[in-house]
Order: sequence, then C-alpha cells, then structure tokens
Amino acid sequence: MSTSTVRMDDLPLTRFHWRIAGLTFGAHLTDGYVLGVIGYAIIPLQPQMNLTPVQEGLIGGSALFGLFLGSLFLGWISDHIGRQRIFTFSFLLITAASFLQFFVNSPEQLIFLRVLMGIGLGGDYAVGHTLLAEFSPKRYRGMLLGAFSVVWTLGYVLASVAGHTWINSDAEAWRWLLASAALPALAITLLRMGTPESPRWLMRQGRITEAHAVVRRFLGANVLPGDEISGVTTRHFSTLFSARYWRRTAFNSLFFICLVVPWFVIYTWLPTISQTIGLEDALTASLILNSLLIVGALLGLVLTWSLSRRQFLISSFLLLALTLTALAFTPASNTTMILLLFVLFSTAISAASNLVGILPAESFPTDIRSLGIGFATAMSRLGAALATGLLPVALTSWGMRSTLLFLVAVLLVGFVVSVLWAPETKNLSLVEAADLPQKPQGNVNEHTVGV
Repeated sequence: MSTSTVRMDDLPLTRFHWRIAGLTFGAHLTDGYVLGVIGYAIIPLQPQMNLTPVQEGLIGGSALFGLFLGSLFLGWISDHIGRQRIFTFSFLLITAASFLQFFVNSPEQLIFLRVLMGIGLGGDYAVGHTLLAEFSPKRYRGMLLGAFSVVWTLGYVLASVAGHTWINSDAEAWRWLLASAALPALAITLLRMGTPESPRWLMRQGRITEAHAVVRRFLGANVLPGDEISGVTTRHFSTLFSARYWRRTAFNSLFFICLVVPWFVIYTWLPTISQTIGLEDALTASLILNSLLIVGALLGLVLTWSLSRRQFLISSFLLLALTLTALAFTPASNTTMILLLFVLFSTAISAASNLVGILPAESFPTDIRSLGIGFATAMSRLGAALATGLLPVALTSWGMRSTLLFLVAVLLVGFVVSVLWAPETKNLSLVEAADLPQKPQGNVNEHTVGV
C-alpha cells in the first residue's frame, strides 16, 4: 500500500459518513416515536374499544413482537442478499403500516398493523446498525453507533410531546397520533434510495471490484476497503451457537434483554404507572421524565468516549438495580423521592442504552454481523414484549413493589452476565473485535478481554 492511500477504518468523518448516519438515525427517531405514542394512544382506546387487560397488553407489546420477527429474519436475509435491499424494504413496510393505523376499527386490526411495523423496524435495527458499523472509521464507530440511543430517545420524547398535546383534544385524536409516524417514515424511505452496498459485505462475497468502486465513489479515490478477505463462512443460525460464537451470542442477547425489559416496561406504561403510584398530573410527569432521557443519552455518548465498554456496562447495571430497589421501598406518599429516583433511573438507563447499538455490532464478523445483531435484538424485543404485555396483569396481581423488584432481578442478571462475558472492543477494527478471545482474561480494561 502506498503512502498516499488510507483504509476506511482510519478515515476522519466525512460528509458521506454523516449521510449514512443520518439515514440510520432517522430510522431510530421513527422507531422511538412509534413505540412511544402507543402509551398515550392506549388511554382513550381503552374505553372506546372496551379493551381488556390482555388486549391492552397485546397492543402495547405487538410492535415489540414484530421487532422480534423482523430482527431475526430480515437480519439473517441481509447477510445473504446484502444490506441495501433490506435497508429500503424495511421502511416501505413501516410507512404503509403506520398510515393504515388511522383506519383501524378493532383491537385485532391495530395489533396486526403494529406487528408489521415492528417487523420493518426490527429489520432496520439489524441492517442499520450493521451498515453504519461497516462504513464507520474505528475511532468514531462507538460514538456513531452510540448516538442511535440519543436519536431514538428524541423520537420517544417527541411521542410524549405529541401524546401530551393531542390525546385530550378529540375522541379520535389517537388515530392521528398513531398515523403521524407515516410522515417521517416516508421521508426516510425516499432519502434511502441510492444508498450503496457495504464494501465489507461485497469483499466477503468476493466482489472485490465492486467494493473498491463503492469506496472510491463515496469516500475518495485514495481510500481502500477494510481489512476483509474474500470467501464466505457459514451463515446459518446454528453458527451463532457454535463453539466459536456461543458466548458472544449469549452475552449480547442477555445484556440487551436485561436493559430493555425494564426500559420498555416502565416507559411504555409510564402514564399508567404514574397514575398508579399517585403522581399528580401523570401526563405532565411522564413528559418531564421522558425528556430526561435525552440528557441521559447525551451523557452516555460522553461516557462511551471516555470509559471502557465493559466498565460502563457493569457499573450501569449495578446503579440501575440499586435505584429500582430504592424506588420499590419508597412510600407512594413521598412523591418527591419517587420523582428523584425516576430522574436517576431515566438518566442512567438512557446512558447505558447507548451500548446496545455498539457491542452487538462489534461482536460478530461481517458474514454473520446482521444475523448476530438481529438475533440479539430479537431476543431483547421478545423479552420486552412479554414483559410489557404482562405488566397490566402483574400490577393487578402483584402490586407495584413486587413488579419493581422483579425488574431489579432482571438487572442483576445483566450485571452478572456482564461481569462474566462483557468484551472490551474500544478502538479496535471490526475484524479485530470479532477475533477477540472467547473467554475473559487479563485486566478488564485490556483489549484481550473477550467473549
């Protein structure tokens, strides 16, 4: 290699990197909005459609179940046919299903459409994270992938603003609220047309000339693709559970589940929980708490840049478990302490959620990267869907304290899994990160710690 050439991994950030980031960020903005508005729409829906607790749970968890399916299967498909096709298809599906929510007349219709939306969002989770990781320079990869959480959170907060503003304005306002997601989804679909295929994926298919052409066109004539080699390894689901990859598959799935279960349970049903624990003006309280998620997500970017991945994750699980434990034993009459604990929880879990966009993308090689990300995302969304769907029943049967203590147990599982298997992938190329040893060894801050 001559001194005038540079590899993709070593580039500074360019306009093209920001373009790819913007297209994937827009998807996460829409995702946060889609999953956020349902918590507000369910309030007028319940009396209008005479929803049972089971139907409420199914509506609340339907998009998450769709995310499970989309992450699992569309991620696997993209490893076979490429990233770009799924990158476009996923948002065509989201746009159509979002728009059709306006016309639903039964809980079953709404559940079906939200499953379809979730399938599109799940596919985009797997492929969007993969595509951005495979284009990003290694120095900035963590920041860009971690920023997914910031943008997702912004979408979630915008949903809170929209829900708070519209939900009491008209009996049919929930239709406009749900269907409004079609507008950003359509814009993203149009902007994604013409997105190039990942050069890393092309290299692994032996399409070397095409990979170089993509890099020259979008990144510069003197830029070379990443350090991939041609030749494809097996891309079956069973590969994730082989002797080489089962630990990283288990780690990414379990830590992801243990973060998003309490996240989705509490924030999908935040207006309902606020009423249950006696906060006055529950919609305003939930709006304020959701807004704090942006602060936490921005803090997470700073911590991702300054701390090791492993250190950040382990300490986050411990802090979150302690916070929810304190919340469980705080009397309902002490609204000031409840709000303070929710502020701490919101900030901490939003910051830690940056890692769900980073670690799975850095854990698997190119041939099964979308499959690995998709599987971890699918497991997390399945867990979140089940937990979210069961929350109305749990609150009725167990009460708030026991429900919160169950979430503490989930967080402690995440803590143990992270202590045992969390890797350190900071400042490594994707090839180096995927080749880390299978078992933790050495100091926790060394790059030799792996899964």
